[in-house]
Amino acid sequence: MSRTPVPPVLRPYLDELVHRTRAVCGRHLVSVLAVGSLALGDYRHGRSDVDVTVVVDGALPREALPGLARTLAHPALDCPAAGLELVVYPAGFAARPSGGAGYLMDLNTGPFLPERVSHDAGEAPAFWYVLDRSVAHQAGLALFGRPVRDVIAAPPRADVLTALRASVREHTEGEGHVADNRVLNGCRSVVYCRTGHWFAKRRAAEIVAASEAGFRPLLTDALRSFERPRQHALPLPAGAVGEFLAWVAGRVDEAVEAEGGHGAPR
Repeated sequence: MSRTPVPPVLRPYLDELVHRTRAVCGRHLVSVLAVGSLALGDYRHGRSDVDVTVVVDGALPREALPGLARTLAHPALDCPAAGLELVVYPAGFAARPSGGAGYLMDLNTGPFLPERVSHDAGEAPAFWYVLDRSVAHQAGLALFGRPVRDVIAAPPRADVLTALRASVREHTEGEGHVADNRVLNGCRSVVYCRTGHWFAKRRAAEIVAASEAGFRPLLTDALRSFERPRQHALPLPAGAVGEFLAWVAGRVDEAVEAEGGHGAPR
């Protein structure tokens, strides 16, 4: 499990988030976990979102969830990061290896994140949640309640690879993604395929650059940009980004084939 401390700039916010979540969920709250960039030691203030996973028992009244969304939404709870991505899972689902979305609530909120609340796990592609739970199982930080490995199962590797295929496709074809983040997520995907472990984006880029000299200039520029606030990200050459992501897709496909050919076609 990661021993990465929570950045001091986020501690008051996360303490209040836990307090409000406990007030709404009461005895049905199992765990509140910091995941994503916080767990991997990759948080960049002014750039990164805060990723939080909440696990509740099956007896939590579903009518409590809209109230939880309201009390945690920015600016009712002023988010100091670029945004908050918070997912609520039922304990029974979270404890089983799964390639599904499976959430009870997905809340996106914050100063630079489009507001979204979903209570239907069929509304969003499952790959986001599979990857988040995979990272959480490896490195999640318990902010309240039971430890992460007690409550979040690791998705099967074949499901993670399928999710990576979809993630690479989204970062290649989807809109609204910062160029440096597309590149650095690609690095992290390749390193996961090679090692079965999640690394911080900076470290993943260093690993890929060490073996792929042709991509080093692009990766260096992506890392420089990643240090800047999201709204001041540096432009990266579209052709080079596309070429790199095509290479990443090929490495993911190779990993899927090595796993036995499982996974949805691209």
